Amino acid sequence: MLNDLHQLLFGVQKGAFNALARAISLVENNHELAKELLHNITIKQTPIIGITGPPGAGKSTLVNALIDTWLKQNKKIAFLAVDPSSPFNYGALLGDRIRLSAFYTNPNIFIRSIATRGSLGGLSPTIIEITDLLKASIFDIILVETVGVGQSEVEIAGLADITALVLVPEAGDDVQNMKAGIMEIADLYVVNKADRPDADRFYNYLSKEIKERNKKTPILKTVASEKKGVTELVAELETLMVQHQADEKQLTLKAKRLYQIIQKQRMADIELNDLQKLIEQNPTKSLWQLVDSL
Repeated sequence: MLNDLHQLLFGVQKGAFNALARAISLVENNHELAKELLHNITIKQTPIIGITGPPGAGKSTLVNALIDTWLKQNKKIAFLAVDPSSPFNYGALLGDRIRLSAFYTNPNIFIRSIATRGSLGGLSPTIIEITDLLKASIFDIILVETVGVGQSEVEIAGLADITALVLVPEAGDDVQNMKAGIMEIADLYVVNKADRPDADRFYNYLSKEIKERNKKTPILKTVASEKKGVTELVAELETLMVQHQADEKQLTLKAKRLYQIIQKQRMADIELNDLQKLIEQNPTKSLWQLVDSL
């Protein structure tokens, strides 16, 4: 096992795609080797950019355009497509990976579909561990596209250093529904499909909403299918990356995950059947008294 660990660790550090793919699978399946690997990696400050927004906003097309731009700049990109899980086996539906097939043979981009596995926050339960593996590798940028489930996607703001919310000119009702959630925590708004009617009106509406909240969140227009506005978007993202500092959203998400890990480890030797037997054998004791006996 020790030799296997060293080989896997070396492969992750050098950016070997087969090693990264195996390491991520081990993490997703809570394998013992994954725990050892995560104990031995050195994490770099690789920026994470989150792309989120309602279905139909053109997130995947925009991601394609962003990746294409960065690859032309010789950047090394890791892309995680957080796909909806199958209701039968919790596997990813792999839609985004199919749409990115043009990049499969490019050695500077690692593509992986991640299943939400029933998580309601728009992310995978092991997303922090997976991004830690990528941060231990060779990448310049980690790009995460979430499933597009709406307001419950606020977790992406805790994972990503920069969160871009992608909307379309017809998204007025969506904005109203998202005001209490993702609208509040996005670092950047992107009005995609800006060649459609009412794009300027929607842009002005967003500007007014931001001003009323005393914020200075940038708004950019793009037509991702024609790669219009993408250069400007890349420049804005890179500016925000330079300015970024860890905030409470990120600390909270990591603290919750740390709590889950500690809870799982410390309860590893406790079985429900044993607890039932303990209750049966001590009918005169309260549950709190039984807790003290464990």
